[in-house]
Amino acid sequence: MERLVIIPTYNERENIEAIITTVMELPILFNVLVIDDGSPDGTAEIVKRMMNGKYKGCIHLIEREGKQGLGTAYIAGFQWAIEHKANYIFEMDADFSHNPKDLLKLYDACAIEGADLAIGSRYVTGVNVVNWPMGRVLMSYFASKYVRTVLGVKIHDTTAGFVCYRRKLLETIELDKIRFKGYAFQIEMKFTAYKCGAKITEVPIIFVNRVLGTSKMSGGIFSEALLGVIRLKISSWFRKYPKMM
Repeated sequence: MERLVIIPTYNERENIEAIITTVMELPILFNVLVIDDGSPDGTAEIVKRMMNGKYKGCIHLIEREGKQGLGTAYIAGFQWAIEHKANYIFEMDADFSHNPKDLLKLYDACAIEGADLAIGSRYVTGVNVVNWPMGRVLMSYFASKYVRTVLGVKIHDTTAGFVCYRRKLLETIELDKIRFKGYAFQIEMKFTAYKCGAKITEVPIIFVNRVLGTSKMSGGIFSEALLGVIRLKISSWFRKYPKMM
């Protein structure tokens, strides 16, 4: 399996069929793995129907009981990807805030340009966010600046959720030591990749706020991330990170 896109879902009935179809219709083949946390709106049932349809064999599903957190969903997806020998593993939201066409740019950054981690960045060329309230834009932008400063990583969009990992990097990172379950998970993964000596690049994208469905973001999530950064920095002083070979 060359390319695997992991999409965590909770109540994404309005979006899931369209996002999977759009990915399937890209000019090169991407497999899709949906991690559904017991969506009561029937998201998983839609995925199951698609698994037996036109794209049979390219769509996969892991169903979990209840909302267990974004981080644990991605860890489950990464472990599945490693077991199934996917070479390039992508994170992407279900709500079209990430343009599926940009998967091609992230893939090229790793497969052609040699990055171990390619980040779809909202902030590497300014602020490329559409339809977000100004308060949320500022909160996200300055949160990334704060993380960049505290952790000492040269990444502009440290909270980005649209990325591509080379399998070798995920095999190097000790996934069982990733602690954060919410959006701070994104920060921890990038920092850990940096500490492991990964080659990291940022690919400029335009982030568009969801049109359908309900956002899972909240001020509390940002607070968790900001406080978690300090814990992450302190714990890094006492930990030896494995290095990319």
